[in-house]
Amino acid sequence: MPGAGSARAVGIADAASHFSSDYFTARERFRAAANSAKARLYALPLAAPGPAGETLTIDIAWLGPTAARAVLLHTSGLHGVEAFAGSAVQHALLSDPPATGPAGALALVHVLNPWGMAWLRRTNENNVDLNRNFVREGEPWEGAPTAYRMIDATLNPRSPPGRDFFLLRAQALLLRHGLHALKQAVAEGQYEFGHGLFYGGKALQEAPRRYLDWIEAHLQDARRVLAVDVHTGLGKWAGEMLFAESASGESRMESLERGLGRRFASGTQATREAYVIRGGMGSRLVQALPRATVDFVLQEIGTHPALTVLHALREENRWHHYGAGTLGHATKERLREISCPSDPQWRRRALAHGVGLARAAAGWIFRRDHDH
Repeated sequence: MPGAGSARAVGIADAASHFSSDYFTARERFRAAANSAKARLYALPLAAPGPAGETLTIDIAWLGPTAARAVLLHTSGLHGVEAFAGSAVQHALLSDPPATGPAGALALVHVLNPWGMAWLRRTNENNVDLNRNFVREGEPWEGAPTAYRMIDATLNPRSPPGRDFFLLRAQALLLRHGLHALKQAVAEGQYEFGHGLFYGGKALQEAPRRYLDWIEAHLQDARRVLAVDVHTGLGKWAGEMLFAESASGESRMESLERGLGRRFASGTQATREAYVIRGGMGSRLVQALPRATVDFVLQEIGTHPALTVLHALREENRWHHYGAGTLGHATKERLREISCPSDPQWRRRALAHGVGLARAAAGWIFRRDHDH
């Protein structure tokens, strides 16, 4: 099946022009590009301030009729520091938006976790991993994998960043538990260790709540929704992995694969590269839009090996909780680089993956809208 190579060619110079250096620059450029594209703009202000006390917002650009029947919902920055690539993809899309047709709309949701992007953290102001925070209504906000409890002291030491032979200790844990079991236990999501990694919280956080409220208010007329959520850090360097959730089972998943010209990793079983999570955004979107058929695609663009990424997250987490937590520290800069490598070739390929998938998604959902 065709992949990113079938996307429009994105030169290195062009790719560089779409990436921003920080959250506020990215937001300003996104708004300017949305205005140039004659998009309808929404801003959802949040209570938590930026590093200098600034107001932070989730910004949404809407192209197409307000009562659209088919909507492509493209989101970035659910894990704040991962937003740089997704923001670049959205800036590129606004410079040359895909055609939506008379009954379709494209909604670009810019940085669902602006606090995390502004502070160079994966989590929000309450240390909540927002892609573990969309717990379905009626499910408990509690629990942690047994293996996570066993390795919490290694994963989340109560001390500032420093050399403590983490990689050697991690290798020992891998030998004891196995790669797949350990990866699943660490990244599944936990609801007990508030200062720990992959913490899902004890209640729905402000940004997810504001976003879900906006979805319910503005997608009432939608009957088909395809959501694409951009992440970085999982998988091979500059490679692409896709995970899908569908309201209609395996047959619909196969239809989605054919329509997008891409294959998906399992969304329900742990694999060599992936894991199953609790509290992911996809299942909650299905609940929020009961009158629509909702398909959800999570796009991962790989950066570094899993232990390298985990170590960067661990050290920044230590700096936040047991150091000064300020910007400019080596752990912050390291996590930014791990999440969005400055390598020009990586950025070119990341942009090609992101734009290519978004255009394939637009072609599929808006073509189906014409056909039906």
